[in-house]
Amino acid sequence: MRLVLSVLLLAASLLAAVEPGRERTFTLEYNASVKDIPAATQKVELWIVANIRVDAPYPYKISVGGQGNTMLHLEIARPKETSVPVTVPFEAARKERIQPTAAVLPKMAPPADLAHWLQPHRLVPIDNKIRGWAREAVDAAHDKTDLEMARAIYNHVVSTVKYDQSGAGWGRGDICHACDARRGNCTDFHVILIGYARAMGIPARFAIGFPLPWAEFYAKGIGWVPMDASEAAKNPAKRDYFFGAHDENRVELSKSRDVLLTPRQQADPLNYFVYPYVEVDGKAYTSIETSYSFHDLMAVA
Repeated sequence: MRLVLSVLLLAASLLAAVEPGRERTFTLEYNASVKDIPAATQKVELWIVANIRVDAPYPYKISVGGQGNTMLHLEIARPKETSVPVTVPFEAARKERIQPTAAVLPKMAPPADLAHWLQPHRLVPIDNKIRGWAREAVDAAHDKTDLEMARAIYNHVVSTVKYDQSGAGWGRGDICHACDARRGNCTDFHVILIGYARAMGIPARFAIGFPLPWAEFYAKGIGWVPMDASEAAKNPAKRDYFFGAHDENRVELSKSRDVLLTPRQQADPLNYFVYPYVEVDGKAYTSIETSYSFHDLMAVA
């Protein structure tokens, strides 16, 4: 029997503030345990978001996967245990990120991977229906530049989508469902932002972590601009703030949708990656217990 355990490595320094702002320093501990591993199992794989320090009773190796997601891979030959615990403790200093929305990067070349952030995903098709919806939102505001169009899409989503986790279908980041239902959680808000932006030719990307997902779009001469439509919808007084800013109360765990792990999982790409993912003999396995806790060390206003 062979067990393989893989962990996504968190770069806690990601999303540093562009301008000085509030800062929060804390310790966070993320715990996961694979339970009730069948006796006849030949191979188990677990992927979990992690920091450089990982408490696990087995040796591991770190490698880098797609979109800069660093993976920690742990392999066990013929384990006798029926459960495998992993603890991921780390300390992080998070800063409020405020991205200037005036042109500040006129002489800098755009990132090499911009074309990737214009591509569709399984639940985010860029078809004529999505292009039509995006065009309606932009045309209604009479906006022309990428920055203006992104702001029009942001205002449209904040004004027309309700933060509501009732019923079925929410939380998957399915743009067709989110556009029809006009309600959901953070993932549903931002799938519309990202899908509409890409439909208008504006590179946009998805990131997820604690405590919520968010989105960014790329504007020429400005760089990656953060936006959080779900927080703006919950707090209308901060609508202007959350277009171009992220507060200090979040830690990025991974980027992108349709995530491929390293080493490659046997099943389909992950819709998004924030919780542990396990395969037993090449098939998804759901007997996992997870928990996390944090403790503030410092808060700076």
